[in-house]
Order: sequence, then C-alpha cells, then structure tokens
Amino acid sequence: MINLAIFASGTGSNARRIMEHFQGHPLIRVALVVSNKPSAGVLKIADEFGIAKVIINRESLKDKDTTLRRLGSFNIDFIALAGFLLLIPKHLVQAFPSRIVNIHPALLPDFGGKGMYGMNVHRAVKETGVEKTGMTIHFVNEKYDEGETLFQAEVAVKREDSPEIIAKKVLALEHKHYPVVLENVIIRNLVNEKDQES
Repeated sequence: MINLAIFASGTGSNARRIMEHFQGHPLIRVALVVSNKPSAGVLKIADEFGIAKVIINRESLKDKDTTLRRLGSFNIDFIALAGFLLLIPKHLVQAFPSRIVNIHPALLPDFGGKGMYGMNVHRAVKETGVEKTGMTIHFVNEKYDEGETLFQAEVAVKREDSPEIIAKKVLALEHKHYPVVLENVIIRNLVNEKDQES
C-alpha cells in the first residue's frame, strides 16, 4: 500500500473528500493526518475515519530529524496539502521529490504567494474584477505556490458574485477534482518508480 499523509490547518473539507475517496482503495490509503493547529477541525475528521494524527508546529516542521522521524514512523510515501498554511521546508521537499501535492484556490500564477490563502484569495479575485477563477493542483517546491502545475479547473465569476459565493464555487471544483487528480499522480509516480527499477 502507498501511505498518504494529509497536511491541513483548518476545517478539513478537502481532507474529508480525500479520506472518502481512498476508503477501501486497493493501492492507496490515508495513513496520517498532520496539522499545525491542535484545535483544527480536520483532526476530528481523522478520528471519524480512524486515521492517526500528529501535531507538528512551525518549529518542529523546520527540524529535519523530528519531521522525518514522525513521518517515517508511519511509512509515509506521499503527502497531500489540504489547506496547510505553513511553508513546506526544503528538507521535506527534498525527502519527498515530486511526492508533495498542494491545492490552491485560484488559477496560478494569479493570486498566489505568501498570504494568499482562503478568503484572502477570493477577496482579491473580487476586487480585481476578473471574469474567471478556479483552482490549481500543483507539486510543492520551496516557495509558496510555485511548483509545477498538474491540473487546473476554472469557473466564471459574475459581477454580482460576493467573495463568499466565489469561495463556494471554487470549493465545489476542489472537492470534485482533488481526490481524483491526487490518485492519478500517486499511481503515475508508482509506475514511474517501477519502470526505473526495471
């Protein structure tokens, strides 16, 4: 089995969709939920699904030995970020090359970078007056929202749409696409590794 860890800081609606998608999957299982916030709603969702959980604060995340030891104890092969607000440190990116995926609530490279998360993104979309927005699934590198794009989906922004309505439209796209794209990326990665071994 491929062991997937979900990193999340908030309520965990995307995390829930991922857990649901991989329940009973023949190749991939969600083995761990990691959060930097002890009060994060995603931890209760992990309990619902019987998934192990770990709190890793900002300082611990920066500590290479601590982070890799904790992930190693669960034999983690792949990481999915689902609303995780801390920058992934270099040592973790290097330990999981092309095996950390993030979802961003806009069409990168627009509305990306430090501080651009959640409603901050949707307010910026509204203020800018663009006619479309969407979501981007991408590999993670050492900078916010700059890794290789894997998938994008877009939705129209109407003049009367509030940031809250925009957020709902984008979240619907995220829930629809993230688990499926994640599954495809993990399986492709597994096939590539087997090809390299042979």
